[in-house]
Order: sequence, then C-alpha cells, then structure tokens
Amino acid sequence: MYTNNCEFVITDAVVAARILNASLVVPKLDQKSFWKDASEFSEIFDVDYFISSLSKDVKIIKQLPRKGGKTWTPYNMRVPRKCSEKCYQTRLLPVLMKKHAVQLTKFDYRLANRLSTDLQKLRCRVNYHALKFTEPIRKMGEKLVHRMRMKSKHYITLHLRFEPDMLAFSGCYYGGGDKERKELGAIRKRWKTLHISNPDKPRRHGRCPLTPEEVGLMLRDFCGTR
Repeated sequence: MYTNNCEFVITDAVVAARILNASLVVPKLDQKSFWKDASEFSEIFDVDYFISSLSKDVKIIKQLPRKGGKTWTPYNMRVPRKCSEKCYQTRLLPVLMKKHAVQLTKFDYRLANRLSTDLQKLRCRVNYHALKFTEPIRKMGEKLVHRMRMKSKHYITLHLRFEPDMLAFSGCYYGGGDKERKELGAIRKRWKTLHISNPDKPRRHGRCPLTPEEVGLMLRDFCGTR
C-alpha cells in the first residue's frame, strides 16, 4: 500500500479483514511508488500497540505462518475501487477460502465510504487510536509543537501538496515551459482516463493547486501584519 496517506489505507485494510473475518498481516507499505519511500510499517507506527489495541476486533499477525516448512506465498489480487461490504463478500471471500492467503495490491480507495455503523466505528478506532507513531516520531512532533507555542499563541500548519504527481493529476500548467510539460506529461500517462484538453481552464475555475508563492500571498492577506 502507498505510504502517502497510508493511515487511511491501513484503516481500510483492518476493516476489510473484519468484513472477511480474516486475520490481517501487518500491512506492507509500497516502496516502489512515486515517492520512493523505503519506510517500513514498524518505522512509522508502534506495531505491538497496533496489534494489541485491535485484538478484540481483528486478529493481526506480523507475518504469515510457514506452510510445510516453507514461506507461505499469498495469492495477489486487486479489489475494485470503493468496493462495498457485499462486494468483498462476493468477490474476495470465495478467493480467500480457496487460496487461504490473499495479498491485496494497490489498496488505495478500495473500500466504500458508506459502511455499517459498526464498521465506521472500527475505522475511527484504527485511525484515531490504534495507529500510534513510534517514540522517535512522537518526540519530534512534541518538540516542534513546543517550539511553535514558544513563538506564538496562534499558528497554522499547512501541507501545500505541491508535488509532481498531484500537479500532473490536476491537468494544470504552472509556467515551467517545455521541461514542465515533458515531466508532468510522463507522469500523466499513469492515468489512462485522464483527459486534458485545455490546461488553462481548470486554473480559471480555481481547480489548480496553489503554488507556494500564491499560498504566501494568500496567508499575507489573510493574516495582515500579524
């Protein structure tokens, strides 16, 4: 699964395991995606806390058990986007019953937003309680917050999301000339259904991610002299 927005993907993986009444292997983060992030789950989140805090909901194991003295190789498959509970039960459960171990690839947005109340509550437990950062990350976060509070009583955190893949997906043009068109054009080939006819149109309609300069101007006007 992707490390970008991985909390949401991990949350859906836990809920999917609950729907299938299956054991969940600690998710393996995608290290081959656009961001080339080599982080492991255990480097970001407290694995033991993740397992113990969800023990009443889903059985979570650190790795697949060995079968006949050999490493168990799971069957790879991809779930349709925004798959419902019924979708999992009709499409995935028969495969799981036959293969016994299934690895779901490209798992972003593979679970429907509308689920039963119990499953939505499980989503909240995973996202807001079970996924606890490791000690070094928590300490760094506390240090940053402390420094900000020492400087001012009011502060804002802002993720610009001004990244090549997001810019490519937006279909917008940012004035970088032929080099920009070539680089973003190569990334856009990842989305076969992405239609771009007029890159200036979404900008006129306010649908393009703001550039760092535009964000700076907005914050300056918003905050005034403070």
